[in-house]
Amino acid sequence: MGLKNKKILLIIGGGISAYKSLDLIRLLQRKGSSVKVILTKSGKKFVTSLSISSLSKNRVFEDIFDEKNKGKMDHISLSRWADAILVLPATANFMSKLSRGSADDLATTVILAANKEIFLIPAMNVRMWLHKATQKNFNTLVNYGYKFIGPVDGEMACGEYGKGKMSSPRQVLSYLEKFFKEKNYLKKKNISAIVTTGPTREYIDPVRFISNESSGKQGYEIALELSRLGIKTTLISGPTNINYNNEIKVKKVTSGKEMFDAVKRTLPTDIAVCSAAVSDFKPLTRKKQKIKKKLKLEEIKLEHNPDILEFLGKNNRYKPKLLVGFSAETENIINNSMEKMQNKLCDIMVANDVSKKGVGFNTDFNEVIIIDKKGNTEKVKKSSKRFIASIVARKIMNSFLDIKKNLN
Repeated sequence: MGLKNKKILLIIGGGISAYKSLDLIRLLQRKGSSVKVILTKSGKKFVTSLSISSLSKNRVFEDIFDEKNKGKMDHISLSRWADAILVLPATANFMSKLSRGSADDLATTVILAANKEIFLIPAMNVRMWLHKATQKNFNTLVNYGYKFIGPVDGEMACGEYGKGKMSSPRQVLSYLEKFFKEKNYLKKKNISAIVTTGPTREYIDPVRFISNESSGKQGYEIALELSRLGIKTTLISGPTNINYNNEIKVKKVTSGKEMFDAVKRTLPTDIAVCSAAVSDFKPLTRKKQKIKKKLKLEEIKLEHNPDILEFLGKNNRYKPKLLVGFSAETENIINNSMEKMQNKLCDIMVANDVSKKGVGFNTDFNEVIIIDKKGNTEKVKKSSKRFIASIVARKIMNSFLDIKKNLN
């Protein structure tokens, strides 16, 4: 079962829908989950600590400065204990605080310190939900990587009808079950992935090299998302300024040839995501000493680097079950990317216009078009690279599961 033995941290916000948290606790426990609860100051207006502790069989956490916890830091220990964090109901005010990065109570501090999936279950009046400020906060939180369950259309406590009604406890349960089932399946099947990222440096002499402005951030975020989905992920990275954490295995390389060799050494793999901006060309020879100005430019001869994506697509011995390429273009984005996908025998191509300002190379944002083998396209407007990564990772997972289903 997807929720069996899972540890769920439930944050109860201050809205009329807070009473539904009690039902959710029961449902989670019936599925075999352990539940701990943080009750916010506003949440206490709607449900009591006694009813929560009676159902959850655990102490209820309320105050970040609780004198009972001398020497303990609940905001750290609770976020590390949980497999997932839920906020129910996520009110307009709570969303506003999260979008600003507030950490003025136990609930917001736990979330800011968390390294787990965070699910927000909104509940508010339809006009509050549709207000520009709330929608701006919603988009900000999506870009931060928060996952939303709802809201849905329906009649509200105020008597009005529209979008803003909280998803029912059973809908929340169903969403979580599906999330963990998929994650558990991929982890149980020991699915592996390689992600390449960053630029490469092709040295002309000891101080000069051919490269590009790739930051490696997009590939890194995709690798993190795949790892969080339960996929055993190896990131092969060119030179970047990223401080990699220990969530994934990282192999650092410098040149395109080194990246090609590192990929081959990591094979076989189930999934390969080639997001690195490998230099197409490299000097035929690397000078041992610094080249003096008097050397003419035409004396530097270039040759092609190994094409990692093409190697993986056309080599039956090494071809992954799912191959994802990236296409950095400046014109005819879709046509050029589809041609590349067909030539390299990719399953998915992620295309972006690197001529646009504020997205792509050396920024925290991207704007992409995801293309599949059938020619279907999905455009993702300018968003954080973390959000783009979550969309790409979900597409990869769904496509991989479809392939496995067809093979069986």
